[in-house]
Amino acid sequence: MVPDRDMVRAVIDAARGQGRTALTAPEGKRICDAYGIATPAEGIATSTDETVSCAVEMGLPVVLKIVSPDILHKTEAGGVLVGLDSPQAVQAGYEQIIASARAYAPDARIDGVQVQQMLPPGQEVIIGVTTDPTFGKVIAFGLGGVLVEVLKDVTFRLAPASHDEALSMLDDIAAAEILRGVRGADPVNRDALADMIQRVSELVADFPELSEIDLNPVFASRRGAMAADVRILLDDGVPVEIPQYTHEEILTVMERLMKPRAIAVVGASNESGKIGNSVMRNLIDGGYAGEIHPINPKADEICGRKAYRSILDVPGDVDVAVFTIPAKLVPAALEEVGEKRVPVAVLIPSGFAESGDPELQDQVVEIGRRLGVRLLGPNIYGYYYTPRDLCATFCTPYDVKGGVALTSQSGGIGMAILGFSRTTKMGVSAIVGLGNKSDLDEDDLLTFFGQDDNTQCIAMHLEDLKDGRAFVRAARQVSRHKPVIVLKAGRTAMGARAARSHTGALAGDDKVYDDILRQAGVIRAPGLNEMLEYARALPTMPTPKGENVVIITGAGGSGVLLSDACGDNGLSLMDVPQDLDAAFRKYIPPFGASGNPIDITGGEPPSTYEATIRLGLEDPRIHALILGYWHTIVTPPMVFAALLVRSVAEARERGIHKPVVVSLAGDTEVERASDYLFGHGIPAYPYTTEKPVAVLGAKYRWARTAGLLPG
Repeated sequence: MVPDRDMVRAVIDAARGQGRTALTAPEGKRICDAYGIATPAEGIATSTDETVSCAVEMGLPVVLKIVSPDILHKTEAGGVLVGLDSPQAVQAGYEQIIASARAYAPDARIDGVQVQQMLPPGQEVIIGVTTDPTFGKVIAFGLGGVLVEVLKDVTFRLAPASHDEALSMLDDIAAAEILRGVRGADPVNRDALADMIQRVSELVADFPELSEIDLNPVFASRRGAMAADVRILLDDGVPVEIPQYTHEEILTVMERLMKPRAIAVVGASNESGKIGNSVMRNLIDGGYAGEIHPINPKADEICGRKAYRSILDVPGDVDVAVFTIPAKLVPAALEEVGEKRVPVAVLIPSGFAESGDPELQDQVVEIGRRLGVRLLGPNIYGYYYTPRDLCATFCTPYDVKGGVALTSQSGGIGMAILGFSRTTKMGVSAIVGLGNKSDLDEDDLLTFFGQDDNTQCIAMHLEDLKDGRAFVRAARQVSRHKPVIVLKAGRTAMGARAARSHTGALAGDDKVYDDILRQAGVIRAPGLNEMLEYARALPTMPTPKGENVVIITGAGGSGVLLSDACGDNGLSLMDVPQDLDAAFRKYIPPFGASGNPIDITGGEPPSTYEATIRLGLEDPRIHALILGYWHTIVTPPMVFAALLVRSVAEARERGIHKPVVVSLAGDTEVERASDYLFGHGIPAYPYTTEKPVAVLGAKYRWARTAGLLPG
């Protein structure tokens, strides 16, 4: 049906005209009717006689509900009675509800009593909307009634949601099996439920001033779905507008930032230990080939380069101005940067919003917007872009070039990223600090890295998102062809603001982030080490072509742990067919175990490892291998590592590309073997069965969301 938007607008305007931010139940029904959201037949009565007449005409039994713009939680006020099945019960019910409402809120305006058709039994679910501070309108679905408050089994998507996304919500709650029908119960009508979710999400997308909606309970059955109760709140403020830039505008600025031909260092210094000196030395020592212009009114030459009193004195264009001066001096210098028409300023200094001076940060942002200067920072360590040997930071240059772009909101986390990258020799295309994110943020970086040929994987640490919807738009595009890994810090509840409704109370920050990041195709890392390991491992692994995972191990104990880890990471252990089982048995001793895991036992020579690995690589029904190595004298760690590298390389020469990950148990020699394997593109970890399976699981999650796996 075509929604009756004029009807909805009239209801909202009438409520606004009366200064109300909550709609009455009858108003909620009118809005639902306008969008084809099924609700039971009802009427409004203002006396016992009207109530009885309406109930008899509608057909008993009925439900009675108080109608008052001042009573939002009707049940708490004693304003709901169900199952009234006679005229006498209806008459007494009217009097009881009015009395309870008067006792609960003596000054409340009472418009009457809602007489509502009693719905047949069905599975109670909740469909709702909340306004999330990061993502805006978010649609929720979960078990309804009291269960939703106790179990909090609920899932979220951005509104508007497509029909397919709505269907995915039905499968995304822990109690999804109940909806399919258990113990002889009828399944619910999935299409009817998904249709209701979709219509509610379209309603709030069309009318963003609807801040919260609760349809609770919704009775779902084989016949369809109907909302028994509707509660709608209106926004009571004006939303803050976030500046929006086109894809082309973002790329134009980011190209100048990451591939500059000329950089000015505002606050450059000859004094060792000063940030202005460190940035100059790193640009020079790191091998940056573009022009470097030191800006310092008290020097003629810095680090062998001519110094300028002002950036306005620099001849020619400047792409990036790196600020290393105290925070209080930034506004005046930024005015000159804007006059010079420099497109990007990198603000390293601290002393802004993070230290209690948001006014100074607001001033800098205003200058940047007025003069067309995009800002990176403030309060950052700078940034690296290794394809251009660019180190605009007070840290040290990084020279291991590769395909991983890493970003962090925290300077401390940035240092951890840098240290991990050095220790593991991880190939990096970029490391970028975001700090206070006064302007440029994750979606700007995603837009650039998504089209950057030097970047194959993006990993981001973030504490918040300034514009969640912009991030989701960018992530959806990028994650189709490159993994996007996110470590979201801060797993706190929204608190009192959200507790105004069932839906809001369920929408803790972390749950909303978790569901919506997954909706955007993002791989969420549970911790810092996991984020870094995912970033290191995913670019080395081929994309799997199916879900069949096989474990080959030299120790039964590790096989059990690896199997557990597969379950934890959403991996499917292959049900090995008889012919393949027989093929493996040819190579393992009688006291070994085929099936899956395949236990070749610990005393086997290198030839057994090699034969079973080659079989696992060559059989097209197997899509990924997990290897559990146990250190023995018969097959030492480096012998195992060499035969595995050789086997994988030969398979790839024949066009066989499967992800292979390895868990190594043994003495310290397995550390060298792990490094050797990783150096040859095979993720391998000593002393753990969890990490190799976790990185394989992350690769599978990305492949599924990118649509690269069948089904």
